Amino acid sequence: MARWEPDARLRLVQAAIDLYAEQGYETTTVAQVAERAGLTKATFFRHFPDKREPLFAGQEEHGSLLSEGAARAPEGATPLEVVGAALDHATAAFTPEQRAWGPRLHAVVGSSDELRERAAFKRAHLVGVLTEALHRREIDDPTAGIAAGLGVDAFHRAFDRWSDGEGPSYGELARAELHALYTAAATLR
Repeated sequence: MARWEPDARLRLVQAAIDLYAEQGYETTTVAQVAERAGLTKATFFRHFPDKREPLFAGQEEHGSLLSEGAARAPEGATPLEVVGAALDHATAAFTPEQRAWGPRLHAVVGSSDELRERAAFKRAHLVGVLTEALHRREIDDPTAGIAAGLGVDAFHRAFDRWSDGEGPSYGELARAELHALYTAAATLR
């Protein structure tokens, strides 16, 4: 086995998505994922605590990118402008490889209650991170929480569209989704 080749984490993510899509999440073992990636089971557990985590490997990075983007928004930006800057920064980091994984990832997560629960936790975590970034810009609740929720929903809705082949840019789709969600929220009066 090629234990010391670069990108072990990325190879484990790819192997997990492929195997879970082919065989099902429940029936695939960590050993199978590691073998498909050309690594050992011990290497898998150095990167991930359990077999569901390769599907959510980017959570911390996504949160960091959203927070950094919010911090880089111009002084005096409105809450939605701050969220838009956060989306621009986060979506710019996505690769064509991640776009290709999207439909399989969505199908795998949708096939399991455990994975849907984990996905909901991931969303809540990102809303919390973005809310905190808005608080650092002196945007109070409930405005910060609402804006963060719209931003994270836009982030995920745009990812689904982007990975299904829509649009040339994840960022453009995220901005369009943010606008659509804001417009829809304004009709709730």
